Amino acid sequence: MADERYDVIIIGSGPGGGSVFHRLARTGKRVLLLERGDYLPRSQDNWNARTVFVDGAYQARETWYGGDGRTFSPALHYYVGGNSKVYGAALLRLREEDFGEVRHVDGISPAWPVSYAAFEPYYLAAERLFSVHGNRGEDPTEPWSSGPYDHPGVAHEPRIQKLSDDWAKVGLHPFHLPLGIRLDEREGRPTPTSICIRCDAFDGFPCLLNGKADAQVMTVDPTLAAHPNATLLTNAYVSRLETDPSGRTVTGVHVTREGREACYAADIVVVACGALSSALLFLRSAGGAHPNGLANGSDQVGRNYMRHNMSVLMALSKEVNDTVFQKTLAVSDFYFASEAWEYPMGLIQMCAKTHPDQIRGEEFPKWTGFLPDAPFDMVARHAMDFWLQSEDLPHPDNRVTLDRQGRTILDIRQTNREAHDRLRDKLSDLLRPGGAYTYLFERSLYLGKNIPLSGTAHQAGTLRFGPDPRSSVLDLDCRAHEVDNLYVTDASFFPSIGAVNPTLTIIANALRVADRIAERLG
Repeated sequence: MADERYDVIIIGSGPGGGSVFHRLARTGKRVLLLERGDYLPRSQDNWNARTVFVDGAYQARETWYGGDGRTFSPALHYYVGGNSKVYGAALLRLREEDFGEVRHVDGISPAWPVSYAAFEPYYLAAERLFSVHGNRGEDPTEPWSSGPYDHPGVAHEPRIQKLSDDWAKVGLHPFHLPLGIRLDEREGRPTPTSICIRCDAFDGFPCLLNGKADAQVMTVDPTLAAHPNATLLTNAYVSRLETDPSGRTVTGVHVTREGREACYAADIVVVACGALSSALLFLRSAGGAHPNGLANGSDQVGRNYMRHNMSVLMALSKEVNDTVFQKTLAVSDFYFASEAWEYPMGLIQMCAKTHPDQIRGEEFPKWTGFLPDAPFDMVARHAMDFWLQSEDLPHPDNRVTLDRQGRTILDIRQTNREAHDRLRDKLSDLLRPGGAYTYLFERSLYLGKNIPLSGTAHQAGTLRFGPDPRSSVLDLDCRAHEVDNLYVTDASFFPSIGAVNPTLTIIANALRVADRIAERLG
């Protein structure tokens, strides 16, 4: 028997869960949000590069296994706000073409079962909810929009503006990266009074002054302040979901909290733990009517895992780069097939400035030629940093699962690597003219982890949606085909991932699903 009953229970407080929480609390229904972690501590360590990037102090302390048996710790963050506490807040829409079939060098990125038009009003709502700053019309691959951004793009600092101008001169279309950020609009860029004195550390660092538009700041805390019918329980680990004998209805949400076991019930249950953790919850919830995992009659739970092919690259400039807030520029000219190549390559965007402690923790080659034996702080002063991402194609054998001992296995076979290698080469070509840059180093360490396996920031696809229960886990409203009152609102539902950061699509879909749930609640 349940300890307490609610109208809606939401599991996970990241962008997917927080956005549903924010929307459904307005209905007046009793809504419970369960978060396995606590509030991320606010301290000076939030701005310490060694603490965040080298030590990975805010990472989950878990041991997972690769398909080859080697162990690693996943780049997951169990805090109110989820992974958005350390995300870079780049909030871009999937391109309209991403909703259709896209041909890549390694195969086909499948079409979505719904159109971009169905998502568009929710994209606009998501941009407004997360205070996105951007400029319509600059990005040549940007899809159509029914409205402008509420806030202008964050202004480039001089060094980044020069790079933008240089790229425009060679025929590219650099644009202001859409960012979820809280700004003093009078200044048009981050200032100490508007967000923090360490906005060079915006990407990857928790924001000590809550200037980053993360799920805690933009959805969870405002909802709790405005709606007494909304409740948050922290340090509440959901071990499994229980169903009635038919398997059609979730009747119990089993929670371990502060060493005690509890069970909650609701008319509607929403899972938003992140694509990896949500699939694991479904697998842990195997029972009589669902022997292979909850809603897993299709054998698709945990399969088709995707994460972008990603690189963090550090270019060394002969000029000192005194930029404070570097993450304002992006280039999408190679996102689709172009004159450069007949297949898509991906997206180039700036990322946060490299810090000396990060360089100290890397395994760079010995310095030769330029800046021989240079101290790390000098190298960091000459660094300019880029984040590259290319589409990862879904494959049924790329999956997260549990073995007989209950250990988590994440098995990945890399796809579309040639596209990413070509994008990296293209960036190198773009930096070479004039000799302003001498080296381009790939940084293997990000948030304390190696990107290819444990870099799980852009996780997606493990509970894909679709019209056919034989090949998908969720229907078009992201309700489980086999369980009538169970919904999912993280990136698990993605049938493909495109090459833009997935968070805005997660938020937009969460608002879309929340509307369907609100209609059902009456």
